[in-house]
Amino acid sequence: MEKDLTSELTEPTLFGHPKGLFYLFFAEMWERFSFYGMRALLTLYMVEVIFEALSDRDYATAAVYASYGSLVYASTVIGGRISDKILGMRNSIFLGGILMSLGHFVLAVENNIAFFLALSLIIVGNGFFKPNISTFVGTLYPDGDARKDSGFTIFYMGINIGGWIAPLLCGWLAVAYGWHYGFGLAGFGMLSGLIFFWTGIRNGVFGDKGMPPATGEIDRKVFGVKNRYLIPLLSFLMVPVVAYLLSTYKPLGSDGDFFGDQNIVNIIFKIIGVSILAYLAFIIFQSTKEERGKLIVAVLITVFMTIFWGFHELSGSVITLFAARNIDLGGIMTASQTNSLNSMWIIILAIPISLLWTSLSKKNLNPRTPFKFGMGLLFAGLSFYILHISKNSANEAGLVPFAYLLLMYFLISIGELFMSPVGLSKITDLSPKRIVAFMMGVWFLSSAFAFQVVGFIGKQLAIESTDKNIGGFDTLGVYTDGFLLIAMYSVGAGLLILIASPFIKRMMGDVH
Repeated sequence: MEKDLTSELTEPTLFGHPKGLFYLFFAEMWERFSFYGMRALLTLYMVEVIFEALSDRDYATAAVYASYGSLVYASTVIGGRISDKILGMRNSIFLGGILMSLGHFVLAVENNIAFFLALSLIIVGNGFFKPNISTFVGTLYPDGDARKDSGFTIFYMGINIGGWIAPLLCGWLAVAYGWHYGFGLAGFGMLSGLIFFWTGIRNGVFGDKGMPPATGEIDRKVFGVKNRYLIPLLSFLMVPVVAYLLSTYKPLGSDGDFFGDQNIVNIIFKIIGVSILAYLAFIIFQSTKEERGKLIVAVLITVFMTIFWGFHELSGSVITLFAARNIDLGGIMTASQTNSLNSMWIIILAIPISLLWTSLSKKNLNPRTPFKFGMGLLFAGLSFYILHISKNSANEAGLVPFAYLLLMYFLISIGELFMSPVGLSKITDLSPKRIVAFMMGVWFLSSAFAFQVVGFIGKQLAIESTDKNIGGFDTLGVYTDGFLLIAMYSVGAGLLILIASPFIKRMMGDVH
């Protein structure tokens, strides 16, 4: 114990935090730069280049975007387990970063096969990179260290800085010089993140953190090959498999058939979803009365978070197309650059809302989780209602003022700050220790299922046309009517939580 204490006292620090935090801050900032820079261009690139010749290119784009989003988040569950059991965080971050860098650079090649391979490289790489760099931050602090919360706040600010700047720069390059320049800059962003991480290791700021497990699994041979070499090999071999899944975006059936408009990825996630719900029902049935109530609440907030993210993530698909076709951007920014607005508002609002909760806590008025979730969904519903009523201000070209989009992102960002920061910590508080890792996996998978919601909505609002410049009144009604339905579902879900909050609070027991 004395040795550990001495280690903590002599660790290199910067502004009162472990120096390694700032290397991870810049590594994650650049990784998010690459991710959000690419995402800002992805939907428009598919509509205008990859599926340009198709009359149903909006439908195809929605299907591929949903499959990509679902797989990119689901991969973190697998990558996290491999890191925990075999590779360790450092090796996983390097492997993931290399795969993602390659993916962004391959995206710069304007070719359909290269496109699907590029997305697959990003999906597989993200599985190794994303869950580990966030976990790495936690390892820099000893248990009970009061600095940890502020450390994560600093780290997450890096995420939003990357998410704010990337669409502005990558979007500008794509319009000014071509798609491949925008995607290429995203690739350099990912490489920059890896360089920061490697520099931190070279400077010894991480100490012995993030090394492979002491079990020696990394050097165990499987089929005569050590795991340290086998896993990267298998990761690269998985790329064409994932690319195939992405490319099979067309429905397996037709209206009235058993499969309907479902593709392979949709079916895979439906099977996973049903299996998880069945297993959760079994766990809840086997639990004690006190555990049962808390577990039911954990499942409920996961479901409602999935609904919220399903509407929120439309920013990269339907809302980007709405911005391109029906927002009078007036030279303020391009449609792809509007993807920066959410992160901009998060940066502006995060500290004031955090101070609000602190102030209310001192007065013993800090609302409990059900109220925050209910209000978060109400704000999301209001944000889409704002887009719905924007049609009343359309000009003769069918374009609505940019102010509506700005207000929409302001409101949904407030909703995000009401829900997202508290959700993760409540899952750990509500879950029995014996299954907390499983419940965390379910929580992360909620983002994957959210993209299935995104895909469903994207298909319903798909514009069928051979004219890639379609817009104005040809599309305005389709989008704004769809936004009204989303607003109604979101407000309905929010009101349901608020009405049921007394019962939910009772089931939560001593968890705030």
